[in-house]
Amino acid sequence: MGRDAQTFSPPCLYPPHAYRTPMIKIETESERDVLDITQEVQREVEASGIKEGLALIHTLHTTTAIIVNEGEAGLRQDLMDQMDRLLPNGGYRHGENGPSHIQAALLGNSAVLPVERGRLLLGTWQQILFLELDGPRMRQVGVRVISA
Repeated sequence: MGRDAQTFSPPCLYPPHAYRTPMIKIETESERDVLDITQEVQREVEASGIKEGLALIHTLHTTTAIIVNEGEAGLRQDLMDQMDRLLPNGGYRHGENGPSHIQAALLGNSAVLPVERGRLLLGTWQQILFLELDGPRMRQVGVRVISA
């Protein structure tokens, strides 16, 4: 009761400029597509100079998604077919792209992956996939690499 309340600010371990969020620009060519962006993300990890840590990959759009899965063409098409089956067009209050927003919400807008020795830690068949659900459009994906 005798002391004034003070705001505690923990010491900063890294200077504010230690992190950056570069953007990968993606120009999609069709209304719906699944694109492998693993190599583009790996380039940003390498450019960060961080050898051990985490990579946060996130889309800046509400009708796109980021997933980690196998990028085989048949699986990509199966994924889109099943999303259409679960959320068909029509009957949405939002409008013509209502299903795209809901599909993106269900799939997620980001992935966090470990970085070891300057490389993304991915399984044999894992790839970082960008899903376009309402294209074609110019899109952006942010890649923030954080040191551990």
